[in-house]
Amino acid sequence: MAHKDQPSATSDAPNVKLPGTALNVAHEHPELWNAFQQLGEQASSAGPLDARTRRLIHLAFAIATGSEGATHSHARRGTSEGLSAEEIDHVALLAITTMGWSQAMKGLTWVRDVTHAKPTSLPCEG
Repeated sequence: MAHKDQPSATSDAPNVKLPGTALNVAHEHPELWNAFQQLGEQASSAGPLDARTRRLIHLAFAIATGSEGATHSHARRGTSEGLSAEEIDHVALLAITTMGWSQAMKGLTWVRDVTHAKPTSLPCEG
């Protein structure tokens, strides 16, 4: 976790950078960011679920609430933590019978924004 005066540019997954707005707010309000990170840590340690299961559940919650940003975030963190694209897709597909076809397809589209993203190309040197 970042020192309260210097919010980290990363989320709780060390290899995942925060999107611009979240990073800006973390820098503008480091005490708020610190409290948010601490709440997440406390919620994670409040029960017996392992980190992988918690990530899948967070992803499912993000899809269920219709939050594109949170779905992207948890898909990015999941891939950085070793979840496969197929596992992440499966979470969205499981939403079909609970959330309905359209919500599940939105979720699948959002996770595939992350899992099927094309790598950015570097400019050619010449």
